Amino acid sequence: MLSALTLAFSTAGDAADGLLFGADIASFQKWALIYLGASSLAFVVVWVVGYLRSR
Repeated sequence: MLSALTLAFSTAGDAADGLLFGADIASFQKWALIYLGASSLAFVVVWVVGYLRSR
């Protein structure tokens, strides 16, 4: 029972069998990086627009 609830993995291969919808770990990592990059870009754009509007 305890092993089914484990959320810590020692390698990326350990997590590969537990991914949702049968996706592979490389696809998950690629889309996570795309999401983080897009959200970081949006964060910077909001700050730049706010700075320019306050001037």
